[in-house]
Amino acid sequence: MNPEARKWYEASAAQGDLYAMIQLGRSEKDLCQISNDCPSDQKQPIEWLNQAQHLAKPKAEQGDAEAMFIMYQLTIDQGWLEKSANAGDAVAQYWMAIGEQEGNGVFLLPWKRSESITKWLKASSEGGYPKAMMAYVAVLYKEGDMEGVRHWLEEAAKTGDQNAVSTYGAYLTHTPDKVGYPLDLVKGYGLVSLLKELDGGGSARDYLEVKLPEIEEKMTPEQISKANEFAKKWKLTHPPLSFFPEKLSH
Repeated sequence: MNPEARKWYEASAAQGDLYAMIQLGRSEKDLCQISNDCPSDQKQPIEWLNQAQHLAKPKAEQGDAEAMFIMYQLTIDQGWLEKSANAGDAVAQYWMAIGEQEGNGVFLLPWKRSESITKWLKASSEGGYPKAMMAYVAVLYKEGDMEGVRHWLEEAAKTGDQNAVSTYGAYLTHTPDKVGYPLDLVKGYGLVSLLKELDGGGSARDYLEVKLPEIEEKMTPEQISKANEFAKKWKLTHPPLSFFPEKLSH
């Protein structure tokens, strides 16, 4: 936790943002503590956590789904996570699914666990959570439900999830054709080209260097021009690409 980060977290926390309070409360390694020059009025981490709980608990007890999820983050009480999920919080529903995949919960019959995981992923996807959508796509693909795969992959791409955008684009161009989308080189190339925005290098850049030339081989210069125009319009009408990192670590 450096001074610049702390300044913005505290500004957010001062406006009641509970996630900022928790981040401040989890900042065990604060640079000013190392150098022994913390301001005298700087709150200790435990004070931020107590403040977050003081604000979240009444809301959670009144049925606020997100506040219940905050209480889970503060207490690591699985009961709060389940209450939040049942109350409709999409992120909590996703983590219920992940927890059950990792062995949480008691199921007398093995397939009941799978049914429950699918139930939570579906609910979270319907709540608009991109990570759940991609996990749900994997479940549907395994089950052979290609219609469901096509629907939820497209929905995930609309959120800006970078993995969904690149996968959706590749499948539209049939590089490869794995789920049965009608061939659409213009739209597919345009979507894959959006990954150029992720200019930090890494796997996205490597993927582009292989994938775009592979698609271009199928296209005319006119189609490529149209694809570039499609990409511009998509950017204006959809959220920017994102890896959707968690607000809080687990």
